[in-house]
Amino acid sequence: MMNLSTLLQKIKENPVIYIDKPSITCLHSFLNGYIDSLIELGFTTIGSCGMEGFQEWIQERAKTNVSRSWAGIILSCCGSERAAFNRFFEEFEQFLKQKNNSKIQEIEGISRLSEDMRFPRFDIYNEIPSNIKKRPGMFLGRNSITRLDMLLRGYSLARREVGVPPTEPEREFEGFQSWVEEKYGIKSGQSWSKIILFYSVDEHEALQKFFELFEEYLNRNKSLEVDEICG
Repeated sequence: MMNLSTLLQKIKENPVIYIDKPSITCLHSFLNGYIDSLIELGFTTIGSCGMEGFQEWIQERAKTNVSRSWAGIILSCCGSERAAFNRFFEEFEQFLKQKNNSKIQEIEGISRLSEDMRFPRFDIYNEIPSNIKKRPGMFLGRNSITRLDMLLRGYSLARREVGVPPTEPEREFEGFQSWVEEKYGIKSGQSWSKIILFYSVDEHEALQKFFELFEEYLNRNKSLEVDEICG
């Protein structure tokens, strides 16, 4: 498992591989999924994930007490997703220097915080048709299919890096991409979120359409399973 600084450097050098484009909003959602996954698995805690204190540091730098994420604050200062993406790395580098000077340790290595911890039963893919659908703002900040996509990417990357095998819901979700391509008759190499967004008015409508499509996809899989059993 790479440490957070290494991952961020890779994203900075080639954001397309991880988050499709240089976007601070995409980066924020991706990191939320990545860090939350490591916390759930017991590889780090909120207080030692490498980002602790950055929110407050950015607020102080911007001289604001507005209830907004670090990504939102930087974006408001820069005016564009790309400029804010680039600005983030400048700010985070200064933040790390301050942390190093105060000897605040960043997340390193692959050892678990507690060797006797079991992999938790929480699975974000199980949450999609239930909790995320009911309370998207709690998971995503606002209704956005792109934010959901990035959250899931970060979550899955962290699990792969520490060698956690995909759960059954995660494996089932892997087929959603090809199903969406078939549904819309598209073979463009675009992600499922981009395809759905293309056929929607905005991010909010695309997210609602995603939940409808995902429910259809799950029901279709259940029907296929019944047919296999009966056949």
